[in-house]
Amino acid sequence: MVTVAVAMVAAGCSSQPWRDSQRETEPTATRASVPYDPSRSQELVLHALRFVGVPYRYGGDSPEAGFDCSGLVWRVYQQAAGIPLPRDTHAISQVGEAIAREELQPGDLVFFNTLHRPFSHVGIYLGEERFVHAPSQGGAVEIARISERYWRQRFDGARRIHY
Repeated sequence: MVTVAVAMVAAGCSSQPWRDSQRETEPTATRASVPYDPSRSQELVLHALRFVGVPYRYGGDSPEAGFDCSGLVWRVYQQAAGIPLPRDTHAISQVGEAIAREELQPGDLVFFNTLHRPFSHVGIYLGEERFVHAPSQGGAVEIARISERYWRQRFDGARRIHY
């Protein structure tokens, strides 16, 4: 039990182990025929930045309750773009289109391995090597740099959600 609590605190996310049944029950965004839209991405970024400073809360998905990483991403995409993403990090990592780090654009999702398992943390890319995320227990939604050693070593991939 202590190990699970420590893992949740270290992870900063409510990502649960992947189960095939989640794929059937979770709503997912699908690739639309609309090309990448910088103005729409700007809406996502601005919306995400409104939550900087909101306290971290495991399982949280609102500014009133607090956010974990997947709750923040879920809320921003739902409110700013009307896109219903799954509520856990690993399931979110299955949505949209995989892109290379060099292709990152504002509004793209960035994933990290923070629990010794792939896709255990997620944030929203802001541009210029920065992303917004809900880090961990005792913290608050913040902006970090992918180029920082901690994040660079744990970078797991990126995805673009088409709207």
